[in-house]
Amino acid sequence: MSDEICSISHQSNPNFSEVDYRLAWARTLLKNYGAIENSARAVWCITTSFSDAISVNGNYIERNYKKRHKPEKTIGNTEELQMEEPDTEIPEEIKPWRKKLYHILINMNPYAFERLTQRLLRECGFDDVHVTKKSGDGGIDGTGKLKIGILSFQVAFQCKRYRGVVGSPEIRDFRGSLTTNIEKGIFITTGSFSKQAVEEASTPGKQRIELIDGEDFISKLAEFKIGLKERKDYEVDENFFNTI
Repeated sequence: MSDEICSISHQSNPNFSEVDYRLAWARTLLKNYGAIENSARAVWCITTSFSDAISVNGNYIERNYKKRHKPEKTIGNTEELQMEEPDTEIPEEIKPWRKKLYHILINMNPYAFERLTQRLLRECGFDDVHVTKKSGDGGIDGTGKLKIGILSFQVAFQCKRYRGVVGSPEIRDFRGSLTTNIEKGIFITTGSFSKQAVEEASTPGKQRIELIDGEDFISKLAEFKIGLKERKDYEVDENFFNTI
């Protein structure tokens, strides 16, 4: 598919591209059918029953799903088939609480979003995380230290509330702002990254930039229960985000 097609946002979930939205439902349908399974978010594998299958019939899988979730309801002398989408069947990536949280994040004060990022990085194991106190800082919104075993790295991050897709120019600008004492760069956004941005971030011979898109950011907030209360599903604590 062309980059133009892959960059089209889904109408009701703008933090998703249309392609990613459809892929999320495709994975759910295949899992529901028993062809694939996942042990953790974004870690999928083919089930043993389908390990030798060359292909699957997508139309049959879709019909099978609709048959299971379209109970017959009699109205007068006619039968109405109504599609049901139980919450347990909605792909994790596009559940309602994620959409609600996305809208909260995209409308946050930019400095509050930086403080939220600071909190998240600390939960992820970063030490000495500081947010810059001024604008015009050359693209760096904060710094911190990450220790892995006996190794430690000086890290700089940029966190931007984007609607839509971050392109390669933003990645190049951020890389250009990194000083010689910075060993790692992290670009965090509420949006998504274009194919060119992903390629630019990992270009051989250049300082690698780690990318965290909106879905990864939301998943990390859920993992550490930052501003979220876990019930049957997650419940967004709006007061937390309003006062951070």
